[in-house]
Amino acid sequence: MKIIAINGWKNSGKTSLVERLTAEFIRRGFSVSTIKHAHRNFDIDQPGTDSDRHRAAGASEVLVSSPHRWALMHESREGEASLEALLDKLSPVDIVIVEGFKGTTLAPKIETRRRESAAGDSLARHDPQVIAVATDEPSSAPTDPPEFNLANEKAIADFILQSFKTSLPLATSETGLSAMPPGVDWMPVDIALSRLRETINVSVGASRIKVTEADGRILAHDVRVLRSSPPVTNSAVDGYGFRFHEIYSAKPECTLKLIDGRAAAGEPFDETVWDGHAIRVLTGAPLPKGVDTIVMDEFSRIDEAGCVHFKSPKKCGENTRQAGEDLRADDLLFEASRLVRAPDMASMMAAGLSKVWVRRPLRVGLISTGNELVSKITAVTPHDFTIDANRPLLKSIIARWGYEAIDFGIVQDKESNVCETLDQASQSADAILISGGASSGDEDYVSRLLMREGENLAWRIAIKPGRPLALARWSGIPIFALPGNPVAAMVCMLIFSRPALHVLAGGRWCEPIHFMMPADFEKIKKAGRREYIRARMNQAGRIEAFHSEGSGLTTGLSWADGLVELSDGAQTISRGDQVRYLPYSSFGL
Repeated sequence: MKIIAINGWKNSGKTSLVERLTAEFIRRGFSVSTIKHAHRNFDIDQPGTDSDRHRAAGASEVLVSSPHRWALMHESREGEASLEALLDKLSPVDIVIVEGFKGTTLAPKIETRRRESAAGDSLARHDPQVIAVATDEPSSAPTDPPEFNLANEKAIADFILQSFKTSLPLATSETGLSAMPPGVDWMPVDIALSRLRETINVSVGASRIKVTEADGRILAHDVRVLRSSPPVTNSAVDGYGFRFHEIYSAKPECTLKLIDGRAAAGEPFDETVWDGHAIRVLTGAPLPKGVDTIVMDEFSRIDEAGCVHFKSPKKCGENTRQAGEDLRADDLLFEASRLVRAPDMASMMAAGLSKVWVRRPLRVGLISTGNELVSKITAVTPHDFTIDANRPLLKSIIARWGYEAIDFGIVQDKESNVCETLDQASQSADAILISGGASSGDEDYVSRLLMREGENLAWRIAIKPGRPLALARWSGIPIFALPGNPVAAMVCMLIFSRPALHVLAGGRWCEPIHFMMPADFEKIKKAGRREYIRARMNQAGRIEAFHSEGSGLTTGLSWADGLVELSDGAQTISRGDQVRYLPYSSFGL
């Protein structure tokens, strides 16, 4: 986790800046947690609530849970907890924003300052940890530390991300969060993803198709309800319908005269049911005039005189489905960029839609490079040649994501061949995945071509497996230059290509769902790179890791059912420790 502290005097805009920075980092694809320091006693409970009474009774900890969140309150009887102790309580995230804790040396600090309400001297003059000042009146001349407009959270966020890479305060130097291999400028995963996200936009057109053909497609426009559902108020059960009166609820039992006829789905009863009478009503039938409540068959009986007897209803409208209860005409049903699923098709049909605007499928070009690669083994294939596993792997993943794969085959390690194939692919594909040749060896023409003739976005990204990995453009077409080893190629495709391709296809940037799970393995991780370990959940509900981290072992991909993500810094994982587990299903596999 990378840590940034926001400090300042009272009413200097700290909380507002934390709020906007949190939203900005999340918009860029980072996960964020915050820690707030208070100078006086405070309580997240309202006085007199049940949990407040638990605390007052002497409970050491009170865990409060609701359908929306849970919060664990710990009664500190040993004095105020240190920032280090509080950080240990957080689940792993990309960025932690700390508000307050002026005296901490654990993180670089941004000082907030309002000129008209400054309560004292600038903190920046006395604290070497302050790396920038956010103020409502920034100086037009260069300052040390630099000053930013307090309202410009984008510029402040850019500066913070850059500071994570270049400055090494205690929190990052000791844990290695910013450590990179010596002598080489490696780009952290978060910055590479942020840069990629800012440069990717939808690249496919739209067409209007039948709703019944829209499964797996991405909506190009907002979808609104054309017809309310249910279109009219109807019965939810088989039973007897009547008009509710408040007087009924005061009686233990009701007796009503049953009239001739019935109401059924598709066979409405067109006459009026008068007070004191009831009518036979079947499930789905529009309620006849004069009927607003239904009693179920199971709770009623008919006597020889043609009267229906039942316990008095508690409220009007029992056992009915109101018109528009599910969908109301003109309401927004789905927003553009939504990936249509089978349940969505049912909702659109119920809303009266017959056609919908969707994006055409994204076309993804696949290229493998390497003189040693072959598509299959024949009787004359040299023994030292390698079967290309990457294109079948990537092609299968692309199909699962609903895209169209265009296979450009294997390209020999010759610069003119690689250049020609990239030119060809850029003419027919919306994005290109090329595996191999992204390193810096004599035969690695891909990286050289992208830097010399393409638009290079990121190279040498600090990820394992996956180094090297290049993100670029060729003739305006996004290119993901993946590693040659299948494991590294798949990991990089899931982490970088998946969210970017989804945006190109008309969707929104998507983050994999993760779960914090207990580890059933041990590992000592060095600082410097974000690591992804092939893993799976065992019958004990713990996460076990594949026995080898070799990026050429495809058996590990099949053995696993997900990945464990380890942060950039150094880590020691023992059995039972919580780890960040990303199942394959969270990547759409």
